[in-house]
Amino acid sequence: MTEKVYSNCGAISRRSVHQSLAALLSAPFVAKATEAFGQEKLAGSGEVVVYSYGGSFTENLRKYVSDPFTKATGIRVVDVTADNSEPQIKAMHEAGRVDWDVAFVNAFWPAYLELQQAGAFMPIEYSLWDDEDLRGVPESARLTNAVVAYQNANLLVYDERAFPKGGPKNWADFWNIEEFPGPRGLPANGFMADLVIALIADGFTHKGLWRLTDDKVDRALKKLDEIKPHIAKWWTAGGEPIQLLISGEYALTSSYDGRALAAVKRGISIRMVWDGATLADNYWTVLNGGPNSTNAQKFIAFVNRAEIAAGFTQGTGYPGPNTNQLKYLPADLVPLVSINPDNAAKAVRCDVAWFLEKRADGKTNTDHIQERWLAWRAR
Repeated sequence: MTEKVYSNCGAISRRSVHQSLAALLSAPFVAKATEAFGQEKLAGSGEVVVYSYGGSFTENLRKYVSDPFTKATGIRVVDVTADNSEPQIKAMHEAGRVDWDVAFVNAFWPAYLELQQAGAFMPIEYSLWDDEDLRGVPESARLTNAVVAYQNANLLVYDERAFPKGGPKNWADFWNIEEFPGPRGLPANGFMADLVIALIADGFTHKGLWRLTDDKVDRALKKLDEIKPHIAKWWTAGGEPIQLLISGEYALTSSYDGRALAAVKRGISIRMVWDGATLADNYWTVLNGGPNSTNAQKFIAFVNRAEIAAGFTQGTGYPGPNTNQLKYLPADLVPLVSINPDNAAKAVRCDVAWFLEKRADGKTNTDHIQERWLAWRAR
């Protein structure tokens, strides 16, 4: 089973998170964890129960975050895993017995908004954060009842072997068959990302994208009509784009940044293009009614410290929002991550609130656009 854990603006599977980790690290990195680093306001005792995705993701989270947290604060981390957190959180909240303290949630799933409105999440105690970390994490990432845990991107990637004189620089080039010939790939299920990049290829600026009104969807689908005959395969699994680039079945494609980054670190001759990349977030939440809420707040503060955030990025392949971590990352990794200011300035952040808005017919904007996408694919 392949579970969706991200939005369709940058949708990847839980399996894809696991499989993008192994080749990432250029050198082991574990933050120095001392009592002084933990500081008195984070010191404690007992435990905190933290949900994550299992497999290599949880193993690396423990190595780069949980174990240093325990060493610095004296608080033991108990790992719990499940296919997806939202159904479990809802069941616990409705039963009035919450067994977890901290959990990742998908910002784009309607379940997140429903849980938030039901009071399932506690306000984040930013008073526990150091000033440097508050400055490093953008205000937009510091919500009242959640904080961005990491962001993923769907971006243009190409095989350097196919374009020895220089490859595409943006999505308009992706549509330029004459100058950049070769088989292409796009995601079968990433309808939001596909519509957004089609609009960018058709001349929309990043600021002019939202909202995706019907006239914009019409324009995006018309633009996709042009490239549709050149899509060799509509990929569905996170590993496919890179595999098909390596085999030569693709010359250029969209891909998840974690997968592409891992491939680059393995020495594979592909190039990541950040212009027009679509960004999506996953959140850290503290569950209301959890058994160790005080320790949960300390864990959230700890994981967002710059040095720990750098360990999280290297361990998982997906960066947290604290830009101060860049000074702790290996020099060769900095140009490849989405929080690099040069990359961030070229990327498009998806409008979560708009996607989850209800239309007059009771459907969300996401549901409505997905129906239009599926009808177009079926033509």
